[in-house]
Amino acid sequence: MKKRIAVIPGDGIGPDIMGEALNVLKVVEKKFGHEFSVTEYLAGGAALDVYSTPLPEETLSGCKASDAVLLGSLGGPKWDGLPSHLRPEKGLLGLRGGLGLFCNLRPAIMYKQLSDACPLKAEVVGDELNIMVVRELTGGIYFGKRERDGESAYDTMNYTKGEIERIMHKGFEIAQKRSKRLCSVDKANILSSSQLWRDVANEMAKQYPDVELSHLYVDNAAMQLVRNPRQFDVIVTENMFGDILSDEASQITGSIGMLPSASLSEGHMGMYEPIHGSAPDIAGKDLANPIAMILSVAMMLRHSFGLEAEALAIEEAIGRVLDEGYRTADIHSPGMKKIGTKEMGRRIAEAL
Repeated sequence: MKKRIAVIPGDGIGPDIMGEALNVLKVVEKKFGHEFSVTEYLAGGAALDVYSTPLPEETLSGCKASDAVLLGSLGGPKWDGLPSHLRPEKGLLGLRGGLGLFCNLRPAIMYKQLSDACPLKAEVVGDELNIMVVRELTGGIYFGKRERDGESAYDTMNYTKGEIERIMHKGFEIAQKRSKRLCSVDKANILSSSQLWRDVANEMAKQYPDVELSHLYVDNAAMQLVRNPRQFDVIVTENMFGDILSDEASQITGSIGMLPSASLSEGHMGMYEPIHGSAPDIAGKDLANPIAMILSVAMMLRHSFGLEAEALAIEEAIGRVLDEGYRTADIHSPGMKKIGTKEMGRRIAEAL
């Protein structure tokens, strides 16, 4: 298989973890006989320093011409004083909008090797946890009309039937590939947009008779995530609810440095990145955990390229390295072997 990949190393620890992820990708390329053409671009703070814009046209056009995008974390305190339209995060929003990335996938996976880091009791969470949050990314209150005038302000939450249908399709399709259970989260007892959301979800369930659809109000869903997270497999929800619930789910795992994410378009184009920040205080010090970025590569292989065996091979290699007791500082515990960014990347590549 031949594919073109746009790589945006990003800011802070972005280049550190991206380097290790690309080394793992080279092993996949050789082991499975693929050809991946990689081109590097700038966005975020790094682009501001060079081009005075968080998203150069060259970057956006290069990403559009690629089959997938790998993105390191963007931003940092260095650029905090800039006007809002020049903040590094605007580069991320520009990429999402410019590439039509409406579907955000955030898996919350607790590896059995790291179960002692989970903040919940062992009898609640069990030995392993694997929840997929499917979040609508380009609609809802974050993209609605807003106004502030003196002592009053308003924000509007708007969804169309078409926007709901396309994210629901993604949710049902992902559920079909897992345990065939899909939980749709809304606030249909209060919000008109949620009432439309639930009506569309129920209508679409007829197209997926093999998937069991359930509904929860968002406040109950938040409670259930900490009360009994094992009841969930795939959660599909709108933008703001998904933002909050995916962060909650990630913290249940106890290891934010281990979690990747994907933002998908209607076709196979996707942008893949870790959910953690740029951590500029440890940039270049061989301290960052590269596993979330490496797992983002696995998500790219699975969701954009359809290479399930290759994705599983990466995930299994990470599991073997963790089984051997190797840990970066953020996931280290007594009795384990503390290693740096480069050695963790090298060991995963060797295990692969």
